[in-house]
Amino acid sequence: MARIVVTGGSGKAGRAVVRDLLEHGHQVLNVDRVPPAESKDADPPAPFLPADLTDLGQTLEALSGAEVMAGTQAVVHLAAIPSPVHATPDIVFRTNVTSTHTVFAAAARLGLERVVWASSETTLGLPFDRPPDYAPVDEDHPLRPETSYALSKVVAEEMARQFARWSGIPYLGLRFSNIMERADYARFPSFWDDPLERKWNLWGYVDESHVAQAVRLALEAEVAGAEAFIVAAADTVMPRPSRELMAEVFPGVPVRDDLATHGTLLGIDKARRLLGYRPEFSWRSLF
Repeated sequence: MARIVVTGGSGKAGRAVVRDLLEHGHQVLNVDRVPPAESKDADPPAPFLPADLTDLGQTLEALSGAEVMAGTQAVVHLAAIPSPVHATPDIVFRTNVTSTHTVFAAAARLGLERVVWASSETTLGLPFDRPPDYAPVDEDHPLRPETSYALSKVVAEEMARQFARWSGIPYLGLRFSNIMERADYARFPSFWDDPLERKWNLWGYVDESHVAQAVRLALEAEVAGAEAFIVAAADTVMPRPSRELMAEVFPGVPVRDDLATHGTLLGIDKARRLLGYRPEFSWRSLF
């Protein structure tokens, strides 16, 4: 059992992560601005501590466990303004960079054993108005932030490298694809007639169960320094073959020879290899 602080534990990714960590026997503290939605009518699954993570003092106290959970060992940092459209570009950038810096700095000052944090697929060039250099896109692909949100994540990845170097603590960034809860899959048929509808992230997605699995594995993996991992489902949101989609929408972009028929175009080989990531669930089992 480990003692883990989850920032942003009330959000879409956070709720899944908190549930999964509790189910695997860990002690969890949810640090967020607001409590999880389910706690309005029932006790939250994990203790909740409200905090403004752009404030270093509050962040230090929260990551220490405050009076709720003494002896924190790791932090899962998911708190952020979640997309470019949730606030003005300046607010998105300043909030995400500042809160991530305070969490990284507090983790180093407190001597935590590990930091796992949410980077983003957007670092890779979304919405891919400029075609990717190749597919599946992997961690070797050039970073091309096109929004203040994506830029905040690129800056955070550089911060992770510096804090890992200064502190010796592993900082593992997970570049999550578009997160889906089970109710979201009812919308998938609306994507199928027009391949341009979801070309913005190469028709990618990630199930909430994949997110939770990747976080738990990142907390346990024997990985040192700062690393970034693309985390997506093993397939796309489309019933059409992946190679066919690429040929129609991104003609001329090289596609790897061993791509599966409906294989993801957001490469997850690094997460498979170093974390043991295995995204078994697919929306195809629901239709």
